[in-house]
Amino acid sequence: MKAVALTRYLPIDDPDALVDVELPKPVAGEHDLLVRVEAVSVNPVDTKLRSPKPQVEAQPKVLGYDAAGTVEAVGGSVIGFKPGDRVYYAGDVTRPGSNAEYQLVDAHLVGHVPQSLDLAAAAALPLTTLTAWELLFQRMPFDSEHGGEGKSLLIIGGAGGVGSIVIQLARHAGFTVIATASRPETIAWCRTMGAQHVIDHRHPLPAQLATLGFEQVDAVLNLADTERYWDTIGQILAPQGHVGLVVEPAGALKIGDPYKAKCIGIHWEMMFARSRFKTADQAEQGRILERVAALIDAGKLRSTRTETMAPISAANLREAHRRLESGTSIGKLVVAGW
Repeated sequence: MKAVALTRYLPIDDPDALVDVELPKPVAGEHDLLVRVEAVSVNPVDTKLRSPKPQVEAQPKVLGYDAAGTVEAVGGSVIGFKPGDRVYYAGDVTRPGSNAEYQLVDAHLVGHVPQSLDLAAAAALPLTTLTAWELLFQRMPFDSEHGGEGKSLLIIGGAGGVGSIVIQLARHAGFTVIATASRPETIAWCRTMGAQHVIDHRHPLPAQLATLGFEQVDAVLNLADTERYWDTIGQILAPQGHVGLVVEPAGALKIGDPYKAKCIGIHWEMMFARSRFKTADQAEQGRILERVAALIDAGKLRSTRTETMAPISAANLREAHRRLESGTSIGKLVVAGW
């Protein structure tokens, strides 16, 4: 089968950073789906795993942690899926990724593609949607239907992949959503996704929030630089508020006052925790994807895809990595077809 892989960890401008290869077609295990991959998207985890390192892989390593495709075969213990089903998922960083014609994925991590979306639009969603849902509705104590009613939520980094879907999920839950963005096109995108207010993260946040009438907010999702905004978040969060984090800090964080004084909840999200540690509730990811598919088909959420490149190749995936590393991408870039 065709695949895009690496054996060395190189800067993305090096043509050997990602290369086209031929690999054996895998065979489904007891709990697996064998999926014919038809569209993928790129996330920061891909660029982080590919970034320059001294080690060399003895065998080609396939990245890719967002996919949509068609079930080719099912393992003997799989229920709820059959060959021909259209599925989407983010997968598991401990197994070969989705940048291949065929991929094995544990069926517990998989959902059926929304009926109203094509596979390219669906491929934009799994990793960021799972991250957003788990953080806001499972790590933090908010109900997915009404948990935001009467509450304000600040999203730092609203135009990225996670920000684009979490704006929508938060609005669905009833939050007043304030997103941050710094360019005309990202400001417009945040508003398109449903943010009622957009402020500029390049300038002090408290003054901008006060101008909007928010002396404090009930919750913050920091999807950008954890350390840069740490002191500010402690200042603007209301007592007994909550902060959600996804970016590893470069150094230690001071979690005493004002966080202690205000009894602020600090919540980390790592979407691969369930699959990596084989937790008893891995199937929750499949259930989330099924729920999101229903919301999309009901017209309550939309895909965050902004562009589709074709075909799935080393050249196009290198370009997708390059754009993501530039820090200027909006929504999700999808690569589709072989």
